[in-house]
Amino acid sequence: MLISSPKRMALSLTCLLAVLIGFLALLPLTVPQGVPGTDKTHHVIAFAVLILPVSVLSPRSLMLLLPVAIAYGGIIEIIQPYTGRFGEWKDFQADVVGIIIGTTVGLASRGLLLSRIRRENLS
Repeated sequence: MLISSPKRMALSLTCLLAVLIGFLALLPLTVPQGVPGTDKTHHVIAFAVLILPVSVLSPRSLMLLLPVAIAYGGIIEIIQPYTGRFGEWKDFQADVVGIIIGTTVGLASRGLLLSRIRRENLS
């Protein structure tokens, strides 16, 4: 199937990333945690990357996707204790921070790309 629109591409990539994040977040831990704090960094990065495609390619979809992404982070934290992991409030907070960062970077990148395209079209 050919992905025909930026919106469809953004949503497809976001769904794929959500599945990957869910898989990795719910995989039982087999080794002890590494350096303290790195887990929170991973949460920030994962959720920033999750929301980035929609922020760049389909910002109108953010009205629906932002609450869904936040709820997704919360649901993962609720489920984790049942998979041999720990659900943590600070992990959820890191997810939300990642969503904010990803949205901000995505919208700023979109703005820069659009202004560059306009300048090239005017030349």
